[in-house]
Amino acid sequence: MSTAHVAVFDYESGNVHSAVKALVAAGADVELTRDRDRALAADGLVVPGVGAFAAVHEALRAHGGDEIIDRRLAGGRPVLGICVGMQVMFERGLERGQNTEGLGEWPGTVTELEAPVLPHMGWNTVEPGEGSVLFRGLEHERFYFVHSFAAKEWELDVIPPFPKPAVTYATHGERFIAAVENGPLSATQFHPEKSGDAGIRLLRNWVESL
Repeated sequence: MSTAHVAVFDYESGNVHSAVKALVAAGADVELTRDRDRALAADGLVVPGVGAFAAVHEALRAHGGDEIIDRRLAGGRPVLGICVGMQVMFERGLERGQNTEGLGEWPGTVTELEAPVLPHMGWNTVEPGEGSVLFRGLEHERFYFVHSFAAKEWELDVIPPFPKPAVTYATHGERFIAAVENGPLSATQFHPEKSGDAGIRLLRNWVESL
């Protein structure tokens, strides 16, 4: 079996070099690119993101990432969002009074966690969704989170014959969505590239599914 070619989308947001290094460790052939054709042609596209929802969304649109993601998903081509790269897949982000439109790949709003301590920073366990591929063999592992905002409810009704999404939850003050696997679009709220061996294994599970 040939090595999967993965493009990490470089739109000036996110731990792109850490993501590249982790994906190489996971067995992928990786390139860092902002070129539209290269991003469309890759077997898998990774969209990292750190910082404010509005800033990440604006940077993504400025580099044509919204259209690239749309086109890939329309053709069933895998995309993996990380941290705020997951959050912007939802319809809206409500952050410090600013209501920002997201990419709208999934319904729902990203809001601040109700927790005694923010940000949620450090290692946490997750509750993998039924049928998860990403968390295969990793059901009891811990992953590294750094965030104050999250999507909390899964609102997409998927009608058969389309497969039911695997929605993974974690808890910090309240329950929130830690990862989603929905057809070609997957995403994690935590940072697999900062999650040690468990994160590499999760990325390997994704790479091997391409």
